[in-house]
Amino acid sequence: MQYKCKITVIDKKVFGDLQEKYLADPQSGACPFYQVGAEYIFERYGNEDTFWQMGKGAHCAEAWDCFSRYVYAALQGGSIMRNWTNDEHMMIACCNDGTRPVIFKIERLDYKVLHVDANRATIERIVSTLKNIEGVLDVNYRADKNFTEIFMDRNYEVSDERIFTAVQFSGIFDARID
Repeated sequence: MQYKCKITVIDKKVFGDLQEKYLADPQSGACPFYQVGAEYIFERYGNEDTFWQMGKGAHCAEAWDCFSRYVYAALQGGSIMRNWTNDEHMMIACCNDGTRPVIFKIERLDYKVLHVDANRATIERIVSTLKNIEGVLDVNYRADKNFTEIFMDRNYEVSDERIFTAVQFSGIFDARID
């Protein structure tokens, strides 16, 4: 099993009364760095390690301080917030800016990586077949890396045997799953 972490900006707040009372620029307004709906995916697979690449200056320091520990836990396959949220692999957090906080949804994504040597048409058949397996949430062929990511419901892990059966149904009999 492999893990990614997805961060989604779900809201931004502005406390104008606090900005007026305490800030050097009382008209600062909402955070200019993040936009509601923006998504950021962190991953560690093969030679990819976006935790370090995306953490260095790609995020506001206050926000990074807020969510980096949850991203790190998710990338290791750990629980993000056990017994606090209704899904221990998800957390709602906000940055430390008290006059204009940004609210983030942090999620651990569970997936397996499928390696097959096949042409594009066969890959498309495999992807289509995998999408119909119970417990598979999404399938993404990464042409840049020449592998397929199979995202799964954390409550229903799809066995490697079930994946191999789907691949064989497409006419491929040599595959590797990470």
